Amino acid sequence: MGLTKTEDFTIKDNKIAQYAKALAHPARVAILQLLMKKQSCICGDIVDELPLSQSTISQHLKELKDAGLIKGDIDGAKVCYCINEKEWENARLYLGNLFQSYVKADIKCC
Repeated sequence: MGLTKTEDFTIKDNKIAQYAKALAHPARVAILQLLMKKQSCICGDIVDELPLSQSTISQHLKELKDAGLIKGDIDGAKVCYCINEKEWENARLYLGNLFQSYVKADIKCC
């Protein structure tokens, strides 16, 4: 991570970027919507719902888990994923504040 100079930015800026990266693929958005709808989900159910392979779903789940947006519990050979409510609330606040901080300028831009 040294080359990206993320340490030159605030913790909040880095978290917003991490959330944005996690949301930057339609498959991950679809996974989140599925988890919100079902309240919890077993990985196999996700594969049944989306037109992606098990390995691709697993990669997307890893990105979402790394961002903290989901959490998972291992139960034997299955992993049950759900929304990480605490981190979800942080993401909602950080992203909401980012979008709400824009004030429309009185001048015409571009």
